[in-house]
Amino acid sequence: MQAAFCVLCGGRLATVVDGDRERPGCPACGHVVYSNPAPVAMLLARDADRLLLVRRGVEPLKGFWAPPSGYVEMDETVEAAALRETLEETGMEVAIDGLEGVFSAAGLGIVLVVYTGRIAGGRLAPGSDVEEARLVSPMEVPSQRGPFKGTELDRWFAGLISQLIGAPSLDRAGTSSSVRDPSAHGAGLEHGYGNGHHDM
Repeated sequence: MQAAFCVLCGGRLATVVDGDRERPGCPACGHVVYSNPAPVAMLLARDADRLLLVRRGVEPLKGFWAPPSGYVEMDETVEAAALRETLEETGMEVAIDGLEGVFSAAGLGIVLVVYTGRIAGGRLAPGSDVEEARLVSPMEVPSQRGPFKGTELDRWFAGLISQLIGAPSLDRAGTSSSVRDPSAHGAGLEHGYGNGHHDM
């Protein structure tokens, strides 16, 4: 829901031209309201050939298997957010190895930054916002039914997760199929935990 009043002076917002775009702005004080996507960090953490996954306990994609992920706080780096979310959701400490890719789609409100890493310690224990945490081999990556009644963000996120972890999706009839989302920057990952390299 878009704000109707200025957060600086309390004046009523109107449509103003800022650069080449129309945006909400305050005629009284000149404050312009920008709508920018939020950064989200994700970590593909491995212990030898096993990948760390959680069954999500919150929306979007509640009940979906995915790598640990979450929003970046103002007082931390994206890398720190990836490590924090992984520890909070799984109890595992991870050392980051590198960047897997940066993924986004216009209008969805997030930019997903995905890192790769290796398990360095900790004890596997699901956090309060996940239903289950597991280390799975490539053959154990679960098939997942797509969010057919979900939002555009749900569908985009589900397709991207399936590419990253190499999980086949299931259609309405329960038939396995590969999911690829051409709108995602960095799409076209290879199956098998998505070990391909991607330009940013």
